[in-house]
Amino acid sequence: MVPEIIFSSEAPKPSPLYSQAVKSCGLIFVSGTGPFDARTGELIKGSIEIQTELCLTNISSILKSAGSSISKIVSATVLLNDSQDFSGMNSVWKIWFPKDPPARQCPQLPDLVPGLRVSIAVIAES
Repeated sequence: MVPEIIFSSEAPKPSPLYSQAVKSCGLIFVSGTGPFDARTGELIKGSIEIQTELCLTNISSILKSAGSSISKIVSATVLLNDSQDFSGMNSVWKIWFPKDPPARQCPQLPDLVPGLRVSIAVIAES
C-alpha cells in the first residue's frame, strides 16, 4: 500500500519539509499542528484556550480532507510551551472530547516560535 499525502486548503499550508498528514494502513498521521490562520498562515497569538481551539479546528479540517473526523482520533501528542497552560488546554480538550477521549501524552514544546503555546499531532482511523 502506497502512503497517501493529505492536504486541506482549510488548514494552514505546511512547510515544504513535511505534509499536513499521511494516510497509510488505515490510519491518518497528522503532523504537529499549531494555532495558525488557515488563510494567512499567521500565528494567532492569545490565550492557551484560543490556541488550543484553533489547533483542533485545523486538525478537524485535515481529517475531513482525509475522509475521517476528530471522533476517530486514537492518539494525540499535545506539546505545551508552558506547563502552567495544562489546565487551560484541558478545558478546551474536554469540549472537543467529552466522552471516550483518545490516548494522549503531553511533553514540553521547544521554545522555537515566539508566541506559540501549543502544537498538537494526532493519529486517527481513516
